[in-house]
Parts: sequence; structure tokens; C-alpha cells
Amino acid sequence: MMKFHKLMFLNILFLSTLIVISSYAWFSMWIGLEINLLAILPLMVNPKNIYPSEAAMKYFITQTLASLILLFAILMSNSLNMSEFAIPHNSLNFLDLLINSSLFLKTGAAPFHAWFPEVMEGLNWSNCLLMMTWQKIAPMMILIHNLSMFFYLTWIILISSILSGIMGLNQTSLRKILAYSSINHIAWMLSSMLNFKMIWLLYFTIYTILTMNLVIIFYYFNIFYSNQFYLIFNSNKLLIFFFSLNFLSLGGLPPFLGFLPKWLTILNLVMNQFYSLTLILIISTLITLYFYIRLNFSSLLINKIELIVKFKLINNFWFFSMNFISLAGLLVYSFIPNFF
Repeated sequence: MMKFHKLMFLNILFLSTLIVISSYAWFSMWIGLEINLLAILPLMVNPKNIYPSEAAMKYFITQTLASLILLFAILMSNSLNMSEFAIPHNSLNFLDLLINSSLFLKTGAAPFHAWFPEVMEGLNWSNCLLMMTWQKIAPMMILIHNLSMFFYLTWIILISSILSGIMGLNQTSLRKILAYSSINHIAWMLSSMLNFKMIWLLYFTIYTILTMNLVIIFYYFNIFYSNQFYLIFNSNKLLIFFFSLNFLSLGGLPPFLGFLPKWLTILNLVMNQFYSLTLILIISTLITLYFYIRLNFSSLLINKIELIVKFKLINNFWFFSMNFISLAGLLVYSFIPNFF
């Protein structure tokens, strides 16, 4: 059962994100981000985490640095707007660069990503789920309203997609694998923002559902490394099936639901003539699919010995229903246009 103070800070965390989303002024957005930071730190200092103090300190330092850069850019822009002289174009570009860089640092996009896998490694699965999903909403909503430097944004997308695929190849820790996977998905989300913003909302929703399905399995069996997979692979065949297909869906392999937002993003990029960017994103996704499939080898292709020890199974109707809906959702989306 969740303790009262954790429930209180969790509610403050959700409310702070809503403050950022509903704000019209830069300063109120910055206040919402600071409340968000102060609310998640008590949740990270948890005895169930592996390195609670280290992860909280790394997260606090990086987020504070990003908040300081953002506040500096906000104050500079206000001072320039209040001045009586004409504002140089270079000053505006420099301020946009500072604002976007601070938001990329908050989301963990490459090359500002070094803190993200290290913080994830010291957290338990419930905190990791918050870091990969909810903590991305506030800075990305600010980015949607401040998309002005398309050349800079394109380079961030390219670096995030390529670096996440390469860095995830030699990892055995599931938290780091999901962290680099999240960086790759950040690149796709930023690409979906370029022209049509609703694709980002659909992408983020589907990514949250698929990540939640995987994290529930890891949390239930207390698995943190790939060599612990025998704990679940010898317990429930239906669980093996859902686990493997969720990983493939998270990688964007058709005909699963995870392919739908990538399909829409590719269509949007090609219609706006971002051909080279689309090609690099697809190649980087193939690299992430490689280490997803490598994780599934022990469950699908390798003969394994049945253990005498029996683990408690997940027999939750809602869990299997959510997995079925998330995996078969693309079929539903395919049939919907036929009725209009």
C-alpha cells in the first residue's frame, strides 16, 4: 500500500505537469518545472531503489542546470523585449538555442543524454516508468510551442537516433536498454512535432502503454538484467508470448500497434520532403530492433530446461486485456477508415 507522503508527492508531480501544460507565460512554465523537480526527488529517495541518493543527486544537478539555463534565457528575452532599441536577430537565435538546449537536457535527448541511463540504473521500476513517460510531458509540451530552430532540432533528432542505437547494443541491464530505447523514441517524437503536432500525442500515448506493459512484467518478477529472464521464461507460456511481442511492438515492427505512430511520422516526414532524416530514423530503429530481438532469443529460439521451482504467475485479467489491446490495436486502426 502506498504511503501518504508518496501519494501526496505523486499528486503534486501530476499537478505540476498540468501547470506547465496550461501556462501561457514562460515564468509560470518554469515554476511548474521546478515544482515537478521538487516533487519527484522524494519519490526517488526510496530504500527500494539500488542507488537512491546517487540517482537523486545526479537528477537534481542536471535538472537544476537545465532550469538555470532556461531561467537565464527567459530573463534575457524579457530584458530585450523591454528595451527601447531594436533586438538583433542573432540575440533571438541565441536565446532560442538556450531554451531548446535546456529542454533537451530535461528530456534526456542526445547529446544531453549522459545523465539519463545513469539515473535509470539507480531506480526501481516504478520510478523508471515515471522517468521514461510522465517526466517527458512537460518539457516536450514547451518544445511544441517553441519550435523555431528546425536545423538545430534536426541535428538533435539525428544524434539521438544514431547514438541510442549504438549505445544500446552492448548493454545487459534492462533499465539502460529501456533508457537508450527511450532516447530513440524521443528522436521519433521530436520528428513527429515538425509539422503535425497530434502525431506526437498519439506516439506518446502508445509508447506509454507499451512501456507500461513491459515494466509491469519486470516489476512483478523483480528482473533487472537480461540473464535473469529464465525466471519468467519457465513460468508462463502466455507471458512469454506477450513479453516478446511487446518488445517487438516497442521497436515499431508491423503489424503491431507500435508501428502505427512511426508509420504516421514517416508519412508526415516524406510528405514534407525530409527524405534523409526519414532514412536515418528507419536505420536507427532497425538497430534498436536488433537488440530487442536478441533479448527474445532465449524465449523463442533456444531450448530451455523447465525449472522445478514454480513462481507466482500473473493471472490478472486487466493485464492480459491491456496487452491484447495494445498488440491488436493496429488492426482496429486499419479497419476504422472503412466505416467512414
